[in-house]
Amino acid sequence: MVIEAHENAKFRTQVNDATLVVADGSPVAKACKWLYGTTQERIAGMNFMPAILQKANEHHLAVFLYGSSEETLSKLSILIADKYPGVKLAGAISPPFRPLSNDEHDSFVYQINEAKPNLVLVALGCPKQEKWMADNFKKINATLLGLGGAFAVMAGVQKRAPVWMQKYSLEWLFRLIQEPKRLWKRYLITNTLFIWLLIKQKLRRGL
Repeated sequence: MVIEAHENAKFRTQVNDATLVVADGSPVAKACKWLYGTTQERIAGMNFMPAILQKANEHHLAVFLYGSSEETLSKLSILIADKYPGVKLAGAISPPFRPLSNDEHDSFVYQINEAKPNLVLVALGCPKQEKWMADNFKKINATLLGLGGAFAVMAGVQKRAPVWMQKYSLEWLFRLIQEPKRLWKRYLITNTLFIWLLIKQKLRRGL
């Protein structure tokens, strides 16, 4: 997200205008400490989602799931019903991975609003989910939360990195090993650029 925001002015504005932005990855949280000397807690979507569902369970909120695959949504729906019985699962949509037509987009927004959820949990991946939420938060009568790959991990479709890899900011490497064809180019370019921008900013501020 940081690199996308750096290179895309419109996306940068969308992120900066969001009600809540958290450090999902350890490198970003540690970069804040290194650059500014302030402690920034990492709030991974995979930890945030169970916490959100627990609160929704306690307050009997209606939750809508948007994104991910049909298989993931099916397994996740069963898990939520079993583990969080106080949650009303208002609905779930697995949109196609291709760009949506205007009619498809409007239909999905209509279906979500008709379900009257309190929360819409979104898993489209970055930056797609952030752009979707920025484009639709005024059209949907609910709070939108982007959770990335948390759906698949919580549903048991994908494994999460071991705790020691999380501790040493290597969760990206675990994901790369899982999906090398999809992620190798993205991580090679974005990680290198992130490190360069980090050093550049540090030098600008003075070592």
